[in-house]
Amino acid sequence: MNVYSMLTDAIRRRKGEVAISYSKHQLTYAEFDGTCAALAEWLGRQDCARGDRVLLFLKNGFEFPVLLMAIMRAGLVVVPTNAKLHPREVAWIAGDAGPKLIFTHGEHVDALEAALEGNEKPRIIAIEDFALPQPLSHPPAATKVDPDDPAWIFYTSGTTGKPKGATLSHRNLIAASVNCLADVFAFQESDRVLHVAPLSHGSGLYLIPSLARGAGNLIYDRANFRPDEVFDTIAREGITVIAFVAPTMIVRFLEAAPRDDIATLRGVIYGGATIHLEHIRAAVARFGPIFHQLYGQGEAPMTISYLPGEAHLGADDETLVSAGYIRSGVEVRLVDEDDLDVPPGGDGEICVRGDVVMKGYWRNPDATAKALKGGWLHTGDIGHFDSGGRLRVLDRRHDTIISGGTNIYPKEIEDVLAAHPQVREVIAFGLPDSEWGESVAVALVAEAGMTEDAVLDFCRDQLARFKKPKHVFFLEELPKNAYGKVLRRTLRERFASRR
Repeated sequence: MNVYSMLTDAIRRRKGEVAISYSKHQLTYAEFDGTCAALAEWLGRQDCARGDRVLLFLKNGFEFPVLLMAIMRAGLVVVPTNAKLHPREVAWIAGDAGPKLIFTHGEHVDALEAALEGNEKPRIIAIEDFALPQPLSHPPAATKVDPDDPAWIFYTSGTTGKPKGATLSHRNLIAASVNCLADVFAFQESDRVLHVAPLSHGSGLYLIPSLARGAGNLIYDRANFRPDEVFDTIAREGITVIAFVAPTMIVRFLEAAPRDDIATLRGVIYGGATIHLEHIRAAVARFGPIFHQLYGQGEAPMTISYLPGEAHLGADDETLVSAGYIRSGVEVRLVDEDDLDVPPGGDGEICVRGDVVMKGYWRNPDATAKALKGGWLHTGDIGHFDSGGRLRVLDRRHDTIISGGTNIYPKEIEDVLAAHPQVREVIAFGLPDSEWGESVAVALVAEAGMTEDAVLDFCRDQLARFKKPKHVFFLEELPKNAYGKVLRRTLRERFASRR
């Protein structure tokens, strides 16, 4: 079954209703299907055959959702890349994925051409010079595919080296979409869904179940995330759901002035990184139980565990710091360094099995064998099950600080400092230490007047002595990758010589 076939019923029932809107443009479900079908035929005329890759290096816009779904409809493989990447980084991904076509913005064409290597370079199409074809009046069915055929290659952010292409099959995407509707958020045809995050990432994955349910989808394309503008859009368009935000966006919502005209909003799906306890507690107090947490990664696209909105209301600290309950159709086990199950209540690497788990890394059998050892995806995250059976993610395995032979999880320190009223952002990491092996360092973005002594005094009252930071660095902003994740490795390298 082609993942595009999930839209069949909504297209039949909702053919005259708006599927996609962007600025002054919109497509009804019938127009969306007809345009995707016409675009799939056009791709075939460009010498693209089943299994060929098409790379998207685009900001959110009107063409993006059509290209995304049409490529998979045609039995091709979509390779979405974040618009904030440098063309050299995209050229590396193109060299690995081997796409037939690249859709991008005109401003990037020359830089991509110069950075691409090899004799058989993909054709680059500037989206400004490309017109979507007229919709077919009688669209054929989606191209028949094997369920395990690749549909989407998601390139990891590359925080520990070159990015790897997590290959998601049609089976994976169907399972992830059904999993979303069962556990995270049951989109309805009456929903107005706002996509504020890049469609190349989480929002694109949530486009599939929202379209499958016949909801209206509004594409947001601002270069910078401005909460007031988002609230204006919610009020003007009657938005009911925001399909995926990062925790940093929730913090920005809290910094904006309160509004009484956004009561239509009933759901905000968030994930991609852990959220500090103080932030999610404040968000629920202000906006209500509309926040739906997910945990996952590109290799199991946001499908490992979830904490529904109702579980946030009146929840204790243990619940709010957790990643919630294991998702439908997903198995999770925790293992030690010898790949053996840890005792109940113990900490271990989170391993996942199920139809949501990727086929493997594109053209990287060694990395695939390591990640999928024994048929389980080894996430690299350390976690445990709490007293309520919820999964708690403690940290990335390679981020764990080992000081004097004792494991220290950076998130413990970050959660404490995030509660300080003068701290806006904080990240903890380890630095080499001749006596202890590693010592704890923190980098903060704080309000004027915050001092190192104030940081240490605040930690002294809430952390064990061995977890207290030895090094405190104040920055105007924390380094982040194209997906908004803070780059711990960059900070470790930057401050290693200044300890």
